[in-house]
Amino acid sequence: MYEIEVKNLTKKFDDKVAVDNISFYVKKGEIFAFLGPNGAGKTTTVNMLTNLLLPTSGEILYSGKSFSQKSNEIKKKIGVVPQYNNVDRDLTVFQNLKAHALLFGMQSFISEIKDALNFSELKEHSNKPAGKLSGGLKRRLVIARALLHKPDIIFLDEPSAGLDALSRRNMWDLIRKIRKERNCTVFLTTHYIEEAEDLADRVVIIDKAKIVAEGSVEDLKKDTGKWALDIEKDNKKITECFNSRQEALKRLEEINEPASLRQTSLEDVYLNITGKRIK
Repeated sequence: MYEIEVKNLTKKFDDKVAVDNISFYVKKGEIFAFLGPNGAGKTTTVNMLTNLLLPTSGEILYSGKSFSQKSNEIKKKIGVVPQYNNVDRDLTVFQNLKAHALLFGMQSFISEIKDALNFSELKEHSNKPAGKLSGGLKRRLVIARALLHKPDIIFLDEPSAGLDALSRRNMWDLIRKIRKERNCTVFLTTHYIEEAEDLADRVVIIDKAKIVAEGSVEDLKKDTGKWALDIEKDNKKITECFNSRQEALKRLEEINEPASLRQTSLEDVYLNITGKRIK
C-alpha cells in the first residue's frame, strides 16, 4: 500500500487544463520529487493533494483511504510548506509558531515549539520579528511551522526558490534531516533539476500538465543513456546521449566541432523527453 496514490487526476479552470489525467504514487518514507518548469501543474497538484483545491476528476488516496474535504484525520497527518513565505512579519518567530499551534487546535505546544526551533536551528532567532529574518531563515520558519504537529507527510512546494547557492544547499541538508530524524515522507516540487537529482529517491517529470516520465534518478538516466556528448555548433549546445562510453567516443571522432564528454544528468533526461531545457 502506498502512502499517496493518485489516479487519473485532472484540474480544469474554465477551458484551461492545469493538470491533465495524471497518475502516480509515493512510497512511505521516501523523498519524492515532482519536477517540471514553472506553469507545468506542480503547485496545482499539491493544492489538490492538500485539499486547497478540489479536483475536476480523479481520485487521491492516502494509505488506501480516499481523500476529500471531510478527511480530517488524513489532514492532521499532512504538513504543508507553500511556495511563498506566508509568515506574519510583525510577530516573532516564537509567536508565529504559537499562532499556528492555536489555529491547529494543539492543546499543549510549548515543548513542541522548542523542539521545532531546535530542529530548524531557529532557537537564537525565536524573539526576532519574522520580517527581519533572511530569506533562508524565513523558509526555515515556514518549515518549522509545518512540522509543529509532527505530520507523517510534508509537502514542500519549491522550497529553495529564490535562495542563494549556500542557503539552497543548507535547505537540502534540512530536507534530508526531516526524512531521517522526523521519519517523514517528503513530497517535493521543484524546477531545479540539480535539487531533484541530489535529493530524490524517485522523480516524476511533469510538462504541460502531463506526466512524461517517472522512476528513480538512476533508472531515468539509464533509459536515456549513461554518457552525454555536448557539441558546440553554430553557437548552440547540442547534447547527444549514448549507452556506452565507447559509442560516445566513436561519435566524438566523427565530428569537427568542439565537444565534451560527461556522464548523463537528469537534465539530459528532461531534454531527451521534451526537447527543451528547464529554465
